[in-house]
Amino acid sequence: MDLYEYQARDVFEKYGVPVLAGIVADTPEEVRAAAEKIGGVVVVKAQVKTGGRGKAGGVKVAKTPDEAYEAAKAILGLDIKGHVVKRVMVAQGARIAEEFYFSVLLDRANRSYLSLCSVEGGMEIEELAVERPEALARVEVNPLTGIDKAKAVEIARAANFPEDLIEKVSDVFVKLFDVYKGEDATLVEVNPLVRTEEGDIIALDGKVTLDDNASEIRHPEHEALEDKDAADPLEAKAKESGLNYVKLDGEVGIIGNGAGLVMSTLDVVAYAGENHNGVKPANFLDIGGGASAEVMAAGLDVILGDPQVKSVFVNVFGGITACDAVANGIKGALETLGATASKPLVVRLDGNRVDEGRAILAEYAHPLVTLAATMDEGADKAAELANA
Repeated sequence: MDLYEYQARDVFEKYGVPVLAGIVADTPEEVRAAAEKIGGVVVVKAQVKTGGRGKAGGVKVAKTPDEAYEAAKAILGLDIKGHVVKRVMVAQGARIAEEFYFSVLLDRANRSYLSLCSVEGGMEIEELAVERPEALARVEVNPLTGIDKAKAVEIARAANFPEDLIEKVSDVFVKLFDVYKGEDATLVEVNPLVRTEEGDIIALDGKVTLDDNASEIRHPEHEALEDKDAADPLEAKAKESGLNYVKLDGEVGIIGNGAGLVMSTLDVVAYAGENHNGVKPANFLDIGGGASAEVMAAGLDVILGDPQVKSVFVNVFGGITACDAVANGIKGALETLGATASKPLVVRLDGNRVDEGRAILAEYAHPLVTLAATMDEGADKAAELANA
């Protein structure tokens, strides 16, 4: 779960990370009141879960409460990369002398953590990494030891911080890692981390991504941070049904059992789509080890509810749940959904009791169902049907 900036700011404050005052507001009148309360120069900042707010006009400096009011009128309702601004944060202004960058994130490829740090903050870090990679320090962080004072100093030196700042910034790095560890995050990023003209180090803008796997047991309080109104309705529907679903921007719906198989299926469908006008996978949907009629119906219901989906590829390897049970699940799902199941399904079964499973679907002979012998064949057929 990605947090809004104001939520990240509140979490930072909880762990002692130096931040400025910030008040959330939903109307221009609330913005004016917040600016009056904070006093002095403030910054009105759009609260959306995407980058590029400044370039889109979503961040404005206001010297008076009336200017803040006008800024809010311009920002609220603004469309920033498909995200409509419904809320802003009124943040205390700062006299910025220098801007830096710091983050710690989960490095899945190396099964460790990674800290990225630079004395050149404020710009898109992706641009810096491409245009001037030498300006971005990459320091591996051992998950068992984390970022203590010594490691924080190592990161600061690797990023070429001047010696007179290392003591201050390293203290902040340690606290930011406390956020990362304490909240079970997969990303904690500050851009910019600033030095003010007064010499203070302040986290001016933060991004935090929390690991949903830790929420239910370790952090039930994280549920209050979720913006249910902003959630994708299909992802919310899948979550209610206990399905592991992620919406993508494509035309071929994907259902599989096991995350590895589903990820492989996404790749194969994307490759096959190159021969059919570039159609792509529409989602990630892992139904897990079971493929009962109820689970299959729930999965198909979510996928078929996506207007972008033109065909569905069901790719299942029978293991604990045998292929004949999967076939009966598909059959039961189609009977449950009835007329709402109106898009073609390509089904590839393999593994335990595969012949029995294929026989069940062949005998069922549903007009929407096409059987495929292999994953490549199924992916190609699903892409062809989506393109048609």
